[in-house]
Amino acid sequence: MSGPSSRRAPSATGHQPRKRFGQHFLVDDGLIHDIVRAVAPRPGEALVEIGPGLGALTQPLLERVGRLTVVELDRDLASRWRSRQGVTVIESDVLRVDFAALAATAGQRLRVVGNLPYNISTPILFHLLPAAAQVVDQHFMLQKEVVDRMVAAPCSKDYGRLSVMLQWRYDLENLLDVPPQAFDPPPRVDSAVVRMTPLPVPALVDPPLLEALVAAAFSQRRKLLRHALGRWLDERGYGGVFDLQRRAEEVPVAEYVALAQQLRAALPIPGP
Repeated sequence: MSGPSSRRAPSATGHQPRKRFGQHFLVDDGLIHDIVRAVAPRPGEALVEIGPGLGALTQPLLERVGRLTVVELDRDLASRWRSRQGVTVIESDVLRVDFAALAATAGQRLRVVGNLPYNISTPILFHLLPAAAQVVDQHFMLQKEVVDRMVAAPCSKDYGRLSVMLQWRYDLENLLDVPPQAFDPPPRVDSAVVRMTPLPVPALVDPPLLEALVAAAFSQRRKLLRHALGRWLDERGYGGVFDLQRRAEEVPVAEYVALAQQLRAALPIPGP
């Protein structure tokens, strides 16, 4: 980790960070270098940055790829980036952006990066999930607690719904821990950078069904699965064999996926 001496002072930009957008600007040059090196962008790639802010990551990324697309909700910051050569600006709430359509327009899969607003980071991750086939990889700065949950293994306190839903579709790697003092203003939590690489051949599953199943399983995580998931399965006429004498956190991702596949196979096929 780099010390305070490597920090930039963004006050010269005149932009006041806005709490309602969850703005915390990365200002540690050493960490910026480490993140860009981890992303390793190359010219010609379709790079999309969520929340470019004041450009701590945007500028070095742009220097390496030549052009990129940024998604920025803040009107003032979006206006700044429109004046930059090589930058395409999407002024929008990221939850309204169609990433599959962006990949189609680019004619190639996307590489997505961003220092995500911590107040909506989980919704953003779920929003990107359906577009995983159109993505090469994702590198995100997130609250460390969220990254811990994303990469958690079964039988740990952090393993939960987020772990299962993301590990079904991505290979996840916690790359860097980031202290609060790396930002201006400093957040009240520690942060981390995670790499998310879509699995080339993910298990075939109905995502809404898997999500509903996992939500039911973890709705009473302190109790045995027979209490919540058992009732949920009974309501759907499940007649298979699944060990419900466990807690939700004890079940590996592959078993949740297999159960969802069994349920989908047993459901009646809708008519025309």
